[in-house]
Amino acid sequence: MHELLNVLYVQTQGAVLHLDHDTVRIAVEGETKLRVPLIRLQGIVVFGQVTVTPFLIHRCADDGRELVWMTGYGRFKAQLSGPLSGNVLLRRAQHAALSDAHRTAQFARQFIAAKLQNSRIQLLRSARDSRNEIDQVALVGAAEMLSPILDRLQNYDDLNQMRGAEGDAARIYFSVFQHMIRASRTVFEFRGRSRRPPQDRVNAVLSFLYSLLSSECVAALAGVGLDPQVGFLHTLRPGRPAFALDMLEELRCAVADRLALTLINRGQLQAKHFEDMPGDGVYLTEDGRRAVLTAYQERKEVEIEHRVLKQKVPIGLVPHIQARLMARYLRGDLEHYIPFIYR
Repeated sequence: MHELLNVLYVQTQGAVLHLDHDTVRIAVEGETKLRVPLIRLQGIVVFGQVTVTPFLIHRCADDGRELVWMTGYGRFKAQLSGPLSGNVLLRRAQHAALSDAHRTAQFARQFIAAKLQNSRIQLLRSARDSRNEIDQVALVGAAEMLSPILDRLQNYDDLNQMRGAEGDAARIYFSVFQHMIRASRTVFEFRGRSRRPPQDRVNAVLSFLYSLLSSECVAALAGVGLDPQVGFLHTLRPGRPAFALDMLEELRCAVADRLALTLINRGQLQAKHFEDMPGDGVYLTEDGRRAVLTAYQERKEVEIEHRVLKQKVPIGLVPHIQARLMARYLRGDLEHYIPFIYR
């Protein structure tokens, strides 16, 4: 049996999170609204104008508990990092791999290959579920267009070639994303991937889910002692969690895109869950974020078959499992890194 500790999400503006003995006490305008035992919490995520007291911040750091700050619209801002964990030799191996062109290319190739495979699986799955022949033809055609890109990828050693292949595949995938939306297409019109800010409701959901998943990738990598900023596919920049973004590539379609489409196609998200900010894009409302967060937490508890472990695991554990596989590869325990493929 797998036990997933809860993540506490707080988006009530003006809320204050206090440490009260071994519990988190949440107060709004001086009135206590909720108490949660710390032992039940794996992490805390706050949105917008939510205050976390220094005593609670220190306790989270001491316990190694994840604490994440997001904007009111769900954009990642910061994450608490306690004392570094893991063997320093592992981080040294990670830095050494970055200086090895062959190992860097091998890592990057696996991330992109997994993204393409998961994209093909999602397109074909949506085609099977669709009753619209036009949608079926478009989705199957896009899946077929990804196959030769996946084949060519195996022969690339240059990172720029790989990034070019990934970019081509992403354009094909998102060019038919609208055909995977079966409900309320006038409400959920998708005009291509847009970010910072998202320009439509579909992009608002995708960006929100990608932010949540990215923060979990950061926590998973740090949890095994790896440096989330030292990646192989994404360019290194100060403050950028490049390794977490690498991991995100193999997970975003399988975890975030599937959930976004489910929420839209089942009518769990509607026009009332979004707000237009003139000149600043489209965002989820507080109720919209609550609906997505609830579904996201429920989704993380769903068990799936992991092809490496050969057993069922909760989806919420996948980033942590992949981080451990990355660590084993970097230590030399595995000949290849085996990315996550969700069928």
